[in-house]
Amino acid sequence: MKDNRPKVLIACDERVRHRYLPPQQLARLEQFADWEWFACEGGGIYSVSEDAGVKARLKEKLDGVDGLVVCHGAPRMDAEFMDRAPRLKFIGELEGDRFAARIDLKASWARGIRTVDTTNGSSYPVAEWALALTLIAMRNAGKLFRRLIAGDTTKNTAEVDQMGGVLTGKRVGLIGCGHMGRRLIKLLRPFEGEIWVYDPYLPREMAEALDFLQTTLEHVLSQCDAIVCLVPLTPQTRGMLGHRELDMISSGAALVNVSRGAIIDSAALIDRLKRGDITAGLDVFDPEPIPPDSEILQLPNVFLTPHFSGRTGDEYPHFFQFMVDELDRFFHGHETHFDLTPRSRDNRQGAA
Repeated sequence: MKDNRPKVLIACDERVRHRYLPPQQLARLEQFADWEWFACEGGGIYSVSEDAGVKARLKEKLDGVDGLVVCHGAPRMDAEFMDRAPRLKFIGELEGDRFAARIDLKASWARGIRTVDTTNGSSYPVAEWALALTLIAMRNAGKLFRRLIAGDTTKNTAEVDQMGGVLTGKRVGLIGCGHMGRRLIKLLRPFEGEIWVYDPYLPREMAEALDFLQTTLEHVLSQCDAIVCLVPLTPQTRGMLGHRELDMISSGAALVNVSRGAIIDSAALIDRLKRGDITAGLDVFDPEPIPPDSEILQLPNVFLTPHFSGRTGDEYPHFFQFMVDELDRFFHGHETHFDLTPRSRDNRQGAA
């Protein structure tokens, strides 16, 4: 091993090792770094290992490590771990559902360690499905599909005339503008409409850089032809769209939710949709799975999918590809893209 080649340790369980780390991406990593896998016990998105044996063995592995990637099964990387790794300059969270449970961010920042996560590997596919649901909902294709599979294959001109119509030239409002929202903005550009965004955590200069109008939640709800919910679920966003907010939506508008079902009060959503003057495209609902007797399943102005939009059908998810990109940028002296910062932490946790 050459002295100037960084050493990268990947701490995760066996499932992540074999399901998340594509051989071609490991080969990319080997072009500029030496890497090793540290096997952890099985874990989930939010869980961290409290196994004393795992912690002790991992501490012994950290000497000489320049970059650390953590995922399911890894312990929380706190100050004690970091102090055992004097060369450590980079910690990456592969998939932690955006809450950095496995990284002590304050301890990292105090030591000048770069912290990134690549959980947005699932955000970009979700943005694509958000666009698809917007197109479907604006033409109320769910209602037409229900009628077709019920055996009525005739064309109903009146139903077509009641649709919201084409997306081209329309005003789309985004509630939340993180990785998912910013990718959706790119996908919406060819439709040559207006894009309005409500996100109190955005830096003001982003609106000018990406060419959208930053505005209030009330304006997005009341003045947009299509409304797309993209915010993370936090204590502040749970139930943020209730009866009052849903009543603001104009007749003829389409409502899309690809974030989390609990962002929208389910009873209020059903009540609003039963009025029949708006449409919805929903990849998420509260609760999940949707109860078989839920009214949402029978509403003709709703198109539903089973919270699948982060799935791509690819053999491997995209998280590690993005992580190798970040490691490549960092160890070649460039800026990383997906930093965990005080602003991103506050956004994801719903801090004031």
